[in-house]
Amino acid sequence: MLIEASCLLDFTCDSRVPSIFMLRPKSGVGQFVVREDLRTTPYLSMTEFADNYGNLCQRIVLPIGTFQVESRVVADCADEIDVDYNAWWVPIEYLPDYILHFLLPSRYCESDKLGNMAMEISLGKKPGYEQVESIRQWINSHIRYEYGTTNSSTSALDIVTSGVGVCRDFAHLGISLCRALDIPARMVTGYLYGLKPMDLHAWFEAYIGGRWYCFDATQTEPKGKRIQMAYGRDAADVAFATHFGNVYLNNMIVKVEECTDLS
Repeated sequence: MLIEASCLLDFTCDSRVPSIFMLRPKSGVGQFVVREDLRTTPYLSMTEFADNYGNLCQRIVLPIGTFQVESRVVADCADEIDVDYNAWWVPIEYLPDYILHFLLPSRYCESDKLGNMAMEISLGKKPGYEQVESIRQWINSHIRYEYGTTNSSTSALDIVTSGVGVCRDFAHLGISLCRALDIPARMVTGYLYGLKPMDLHAWFEAYIGGRWYCFDATQTEPKGKRIQMAYGRDAADVAFATHFGNVYLNNMIVKVEECTDLS
């Protein structure tokens, strides 16, 4: 299915602020980028680099005053995400080297403190996909989704205590519980067609059966039609915008629609 997604960010700065954006997706498993465009108002030059995970990052210095950056993409996305209850847990000694750091605790994912909880949630499940799916279902039924209840410092352990959060927090908790079971897990940010209310979105992936599988604890059932923008250990690695100074976000408009015309 062809999906057209856009994100318009409107800022105000009191001084010039160096910033890094992650607003350009790449073609990969489950998606092919047909067309994409990134522009700023006023126009400013920028440079681009790939981070340690292969995410495309745009460097720019925001000017004094108002500034807008808009990203648009048309991508051919998988209509459904893969589901395989027979996908097995991969013993650590057989994991590829580049997967190993997705087993470790990170800034927002205190997996070393959630071992008992992870074992209780997944009790009786086969090691691998069944364990991860039990985690996803538990989060979906036990954590309340509510805007404005968390902030940029909220971690997985905070969500266990409060029982409320947004997609970022749901992903952090899922990642933490997977890692507590020695299942590599990573955070993914991007767009989801049909998300209500529409916004930039986050979910998590688990490495089982020799590959990555998508899990979204904010949804009651598996849903495809996703555009992946970036992935990393947690939100510290995949922020859509990172500013090194005071920046005020005036408005953000996100749209995700079916694309019926490529002209």
